[in-house]
Amino acid sequence: MASLQQQTLVIIGGSSGIGLRVAEMAADAGANLIIIGRNEQRLVAAQEQLQAHGVAVSTHAVDVHDHAALEALITALPPFNHLVSMVGDVMGGGFLTAPMATLRHVMESKFFTNVRIGQLAATKLLSGGSLVFTSGTGGRAQDACASYVGNLGINALVEGLAVEMAPDARVNAVSPTWTVTPFWREMPAEQLAATRQRFADAIPLGRTATLDELAQTYLFLLQNDFITGQHIAVDGGIMLGS
Repeated sequence: MASLQQQTLVIIGGSSGIGLRVAEMAADAGANLIIIGRNEQRLVAAQEQLQAHGVAVSTHAVDVHDHAALEALITALPPFNHLVSMVGDVMGGGFLTAPMATLRHVMESKFFTNVRIGQLAATKLLSGGSLVFTSGTGGRAQDACASYVGNLGINALVEGLAVEMAPDARVNAVSPTWTVTPFWREMPAEQLAATRQRFADAIPLGRTATLDELAQTYLFLLQNDFITGQHIAVDGGIMLGS
């Protein structure tokens, strides 16, 4: 496995949840960090937390859905070794009742923003580096229509970029199923518990994932130099019975 010691890792969406846990694990492995997020307060807290690991940590408050702001940021960044994108809004429900504005928003967030991230990151990625995107699993098109299509889009993006950027760089994705993370911080506690139980009942392993189980997969893809063009489902086997 390749070392992350003194490597520079950019994490878009790294100020909380899975992204922050990936940052902590990477810091423990010796990586310097560039954390990008929308919430200034969470970025400050994340920086303080991560600097305790003894690595360099810089933060940037940017909404990457603003592609002009995204381009300006990545253009200004120094060259880096790796980038992880946690970007992608979600939705539930099928196509027939979904408002077109919601469909477009989720597709723009989940797919097109990650396409632009890939295009821009490719101009700053050092030889031997990698990109890791976040796809998803655990639902069918009739249950989460735009999210489902967006996930398929990210998986296709990964395959295309992996060929276009080889042999100098690798491109992969992690596909988690629904997991309790701070992403759901505004969901009422009762609804959160019910959703968690519903997924646990559908997952053959009988539970939802931990943050560490998800974050470790990103670290694995960052460090394994012979994996590219792949998306790894971390879902407890939920799709096996669908």
